[in-house]
Amino acid sequence: MAKPVVALVGRPNVGKSTLFNRLTGERLAIVDEVPGTTRDRLLAESDWNGYFFFVMDTGGIDPTKGKGQAPLSVGSKDFVQQIRDQAELAMEEADVILFVVDGQAGVTPADHEIAEILRRKQRSVDGKFLPPVILAVNKAESAKTRQTVAEFYELGMGDPFAISALHGTGTGDLLDEVVRHIEAFDEDTEEDLSAKIAIVGKPNAGKSSLLNKIIGEERAIVSDIPGTTRDAVDTKIEYEGIPVTLIDTAGIRRRGKVLPGVEKYSVIRSMNAIERADVAILVIDATTSITAQDTHIAGYIKDAWKSAIVVVNKWDLVEKDTYTIDEYTAKIRHELNFMDYVPMIFISALTGKRVDRVLPLALQVQEERLVRLSTSQINRIIQNAQDRHPAPSRSGRSLRIYYGTQVRSDPPTFMLYVNNPEYAHFTYLRYIENQIRAEYPYIGTPIRIVLKKRRE
Repeated sequence: MAKPVVALVGRPNVGKSTLFNRLTGERLAIVDEVPGTTRDRLLAESDWNGYFFFVMDTGGIDPTKGKGQAPLSVGSKDFVQQIRDQAELAMEEADVILFVVDGQAGVTPADHEIAEILRRKQRSVDGKFLPPVILAVNKAESAKTRQTVAEFYELGMGDPFAISALHGTGTGDLLDEVVRHIEAFDEDTEEDLSAKIAIVGKPNAGKSSLLNKIIGEERAIVSDIPGTTRDAVDTKIEYEGIPVTLIDTAGIRRRGKVLPGVEKYSVIRSMNAIERADVAILVIDATTSITAQDTHIAGYIKDAWKSAIVVVNKWDLVEKDTYTIDEYTAKIRHELNFMDYVPMIFISALTGKRVDRVLPLALQVQEERLVRLSTSQINRIIQNAQDRHPAPSRSGRSLRIYYGTQVRSDPPTFMLYVNNPEYAHFTYLRYIENQIRAEYPYIGTPIRIVLKKRRE
């Protein structure tokens, strides 16, 4: 299920990054008194009262033409265009908009510009304007500022919420309002038992070509259903009697609409697709080899505990010799060393070479995700692992694993009962994971290990 996206929109230096850090509980955004410090979009998960959602911090609009030059007037074409681009991108990507203004500065012409853009971009659905816009009046630490909050009604964006992102004042009421709208973020409640496979990757890696080739060869399309992820299409097919939903994230980048730093907004669509999937097909462009954006998307797959396969596309365009495939494999494995369990396949979506192996491999990985080991198997693995290599001591104390059990699949999750979880080092847990994989490989699937202190 895709998590809703809550976007922070506003003019520079109103405290969007500070509010982002407050809502996500992490210092992920750079905070600086200089307007426009946040150059790129940041995205992180947050939750409130059991509701989980993504918070998106939009890059600050730089109101100056260049260093040392005077600020552009609000009527300036460049400034208005920057505001419009930022607001429109947020409106396209988000399910809820937090319009952040500065309570100490009062209502400004730039705030009016942004409010007008947000109103024009809203769409009417069943009598409601979507996405909903919530007005957050930040920097309202003092009683004097809070008394002037009412003046923000003139923006026509509904009731203003007085908050202090720096101190956390009022953010609870603000989040209650966010959740009220998220409750209306209606997912399809009909249970879907199909295997859900997301095709993700950077722009122009060949995702659409791969999807089209798979569909063209199988020729078993049941229906095309618009997905909850914007600009994505869920394609339902049947492969050897198995219902499959292919989640495509094609069209991530629209030519002519890309601004500096804005292309990274594409990650939001990939993340939503990953959230909804069981298995992610990470498509890499062989002509550019693996890039930082590829590894970022791979990191999102791992963080979401999803299974994956790596598909290296456009292999027909690479000049090859005897060692080329080994060199490519080594480089990709090196960059994706945090996902060394993921299988890799080299294809050409254009010519169709090896495309027929992609879907069977993804379905095999999906089956691996559901495998459960018996408690006796797990305890034998743990005992043998500790006999061969006891845990190193820390401050004279060593981790001791007494027994373990698999508490769930999808993904495979193992609960290990230990003397003290604080004695565990990640390298030893990685060793235990490798021993589990030696018993059963769980191809393409992450393994989650949870430590619990055994009661005396």
